[in-house]
Amino acid sequence: MGNICRSPTAEGVLRALAAREMPGLAIEVDSAGTHGYHVGSPPDRRAQAAARRRGIDLSALRARELVPADFLRFDHVLVMDATNLADASRLVPAAARALPRRFLDFAPGTAERDVPDPYYGGPGDFERVLDLAEAASRGFLRALQSGR
Repeated sequence: MGNICRSPTAEGVLRALAAREMPGLAIEVDSAGTHGYHVGSPPDRRAQAAARRRGIDLSALRARELVPADFLRFDHVLVMDATNLADASRLVPAAARALPRRFLDFAPGTAERDVPDPYYGGPGDFERVLDLAEAASRGFLRALQSGR
């Protein structure tokens, strides 16, 4: 929603996994929120700390709002939950290259369909987001590699 917890975490995890495990894969990754609550802000300090413990640096990221042009620019638009799926779907222009999909669609071994928002939770909630982001990122990278 605000692009300070889940989506920048997913961006950082996806970038790190792609660089480490599939260095030849040309990929551009960016995150955005469906609301403009925190535009220009860095990721939540707790999200940064949790990511840093896994060797992922989120400090350079800044929140931005999802815009209709993103559906023209990117091949994939992945969202964290059903609410964001509905909000993003309202932004899709007629000539879109991408339609929004749930990020966890790429983590079929995961029971959840939605990445839970850790904002009002504790450190374990931020760790859970990292675990889910890693599972979905691995599945997404495999899908890209296989041309799906």
